[in-house]
Amino acid sequence: MANTFDFTRLRRLIIIYRVVQIFLLVLLAVMAVSFQTVFRAKGMPQIFFNSILTTLVIQLVLFYFLNKFAAREAEQEIAACARDIAIEQLQALRKKRLFGDYLKAAVFIFFVTFSVLAPGATFIQSTIFFVFVLTILTYFQCFNFAARKRMQALR
Repeated sequence: MANTFDFTRLRRLIIIYRVVQIFLLVLLAVMAVSFQTVFRAKGMPQIFFNSILTTLVIQLVLFYFLNKFAAREAEQEIAACARDIAIEQLQALRKKRLFGDYLKAAVFIFFVTFSVLAPGATFIQSTIFFVFVLTILTYFQCFNFAARKRMQALR
């Protein structure tokens, strides 16, 4: 007997992630303009450009890991959408989800701590902020892509 799936919860999660992505893009644009203004006022506009380049390099390095993690999380969410799932499988999925949530919280705490300890309006501060926001955006994009792709395959 083939598994049937109820994707209502997952579709809502994807919509929530889209709304958060829009908010983060607006925040990223506002902060980019803010950092650029501060660096121009200091007479060092090249720092902003170097920060953007450094952020892109870091994102290229992180992309593989973020994509794998998001795909694994999406696969767990898809598995949890099965209508006839056993209690043991549900408990195993909860443990995996809890591990993923701890990992996401650890990354968030790392970035917040690193950002608070870094000096204000510098190359390091702007790079930390851009990497943080782009890391979250990349995770959401990869999760949404993997979830939608898998949902279409299971229809």
